[in-house]
Amino acid sequence: MSWRQGQAYSQDLRDRVLTAEGSSRAVAARFGVSVSYVVKARQRQARLGETTARPQRSHRTRLLAGMDEVIAAHVRSHSDATLDELRAWLRQSHGKTVSMGLMWNTLMRLGLTLKKRPSMRLNKPVPTSPRHAANGVSCSQAWTRRG
Repeated sequence: MSWRQGQAYSQDLRDRVLTAEGSSRAVAARFGVSVSYVVKARQRQARLGETTARPQRSHRTRLLAGMDEVIAAHVRSHSDATLDELRAWLRQSHGKTVSMGLMWNTLMRLGLTLKKRPSMRLNKPVPTSPRHAANGVSCSQAWTRRG
C-alpha cells in the first residue's frame, strides 16, 4: 500500500497498524508505511486515544475564488490584454495582487487563450538557397547568372 500526498490512510489500515505487535520498524515494513507514521499513530493513540485521521490542514482557498465569471467577461471584452494588463486590472479594480503564474493558470483553467488577433495568412515562401547548377557550371557561376 502506498501513500499519496494529500490523502489519509484508510481506517482499516490504521486499525491494523495500531493493533499489530512488534517494533515500529517491523510493523512499518509489514504494512508498507513509514516508521514515522507508525510511531506518531501509536503516540496519538496513547496520549489522546485517537485512532482516526484528523481533518486535512493547509488547504488554502483560491486567491481568485468566485471571480471566474468576472475575469472571463473582462478577458472577452479586452481580448488583446496581456497578462500584466490583466494583473493591473485586478489590482486596480478588485484590490487583488496576483502573480503572473496565477493569472496564467486561471486563464488556462477557464479555457481562455491569449491570442491577440485572428490568424493571418502565411508569408509567401522565398527560396533561401541558390539553385543547383547545371552540369559543367560551377555554383558561383550559376548564382551570378541568376542575378
